[in-house]
Amino acid sequence: MEAVRKRLIHMTRCRGITRRSVRKFFRYDPTLQSIYKFTATEINQFFGIPHKQASILYSDLRNPSLIKQIVHDVSSYRTITLVDEDYPTVLKTIKDAPLVLYAFGNPSLLNKFPLISVIGTRKPSKEALSKMEAFVVPLILKKWVVVSGMASGIDSMAHRHTLKHDGMTIAVLGGGFHHIYPKHNSLLFDQIAEHGLVISEYPPNTPPKRYYFPERNRIISGLSFGTLVIEATERSGTLITVDQALDQGREVYAVPGNPILAQTKGCHKMIQDGAKLVQDPQDIIEDWQRMGANYKLLS
Repeated sequence: MEAVRKRLIHMTRCRGITRRSVRKFFRYDPTLQSIYKFTATEINQFFGIPHKQASILYSDLRNPSLIKQIVHDVSSYRTITLVDEDYPTVLKTIKDAPLVLYAFGNPSLLNKFPLISVIGTRKPSKEALSKMEAFVVPLILKKWVVVSGMASGIDSMAHRHTLKHDGMTIAVLGGGFHHIYPKHNSLLFDQIAEHGLVISEYPPNTPPKRYYFPERNRIISGLSFGTLVIEATERSGTLITVDQALDQGREVYAVPGNPILAQTKGCHKMIQDGAKLVQDPQDIIEDWQRMGANYKLLS
């Protein structure tokens, strides 16, 4: 199994291959050994990978510099692969589950219950702080694990409030550990790594890219029993996470607010579309008491 996980980590670091293609290789050969014997032409013909990409993949599978970098990263950070026993089983149930997770901090948080993702706009209103105190802090004090994306605004507030109250929090990044985004959250990153957990499916040296953030959102919602939206505008990127949560069969909660404020319009739209209006954190707690057993069956 150790050999398989090493090959899996290696393949996810190669250029010219997608997660979908890695899964094709996995179905063809669960040991992932035969791929190292194929020529670029065979990779192209057997798996439908364009010849240029197949040539790049063939080269990276034999690249000593890449292999050396992987060895360094694996020794520096905890890596959790899809074939590991401690891979969070709730993630295995989602579409396009991450093949490899890099972890910095306490990985046992991935298998704690219950987890709640707390998300929202990067430009919160003045009311956001009181909403956080009213709806999130009670969950923190009841030992819920708070999951978010360490973005500016609501995400950062959720992490900071959790740390302030000695709670448990997981940050899911849209890039590698060596490229913190936004940069002003570098201290927050250090604090979460020390007292909670930071994870990313992107290798440590990977700079963030725009499309990585919607990708990482499936992990935020996938880890959690439910997603709590504190504030969101009508066209907020938060809605991507909400859509993924619904697609994954997770609960979605929205906090209402002043209808005049732009930051509440997204929440109101979600409620109109079927999200649960939260008037009290007890609403979420009661749902967990009623449905948590079914959620745990996923694990």
